[in-house]
Amino acid sequence: MGEIKHIVLVKFKDGTPQSQMDDMVKRFANLANVIKPLKSLRWGRDVSTANMHQGFTHVFESIFETMEDVETYSAHPAHLEFVNHAMTLTDASIILDYKPTTVHM
Repeated sequence: MGEIKHIVLVKFKDGTPQSQMDDMVKRFANLANVIKPLKSLRWGRDVSTANMHQGFTHVFESIFETMEDVETYSAHPAHLEFVNHAMTLTDASIILDYKPTTVHM
C-alpha cells in the first residue's frame, strides 16, 4: 500500500482574529473523529525566516491510502461544512494531492 497526501495551504483574510484561526484548527482536527478514510491529520504554521510564504501562513495535511479515500473525504458532509466555514475566514488556498516518493541516497 501507498499513501496519498492531501495538502492545503491557507491565506487568512487580513484582520482574522487568532481565536477564529484557532477555532478553524480545532474544526480541522475534529474531522478525524467523523471521517473514517483519514489515516492522520497534521497542521502547522509557517516558521520560515525567508518570508516567502506570500501570505499563506498555515498548512493542513491529511493522509489517505487511496485517491478514492481522498474523494470520500472531500465529499463528506463534515468536510464540506469545514470548507464552507474556512472560506469565510480565508482569502485563498492552494490544494495539492500527491503520492510521496522516497529518495534513496
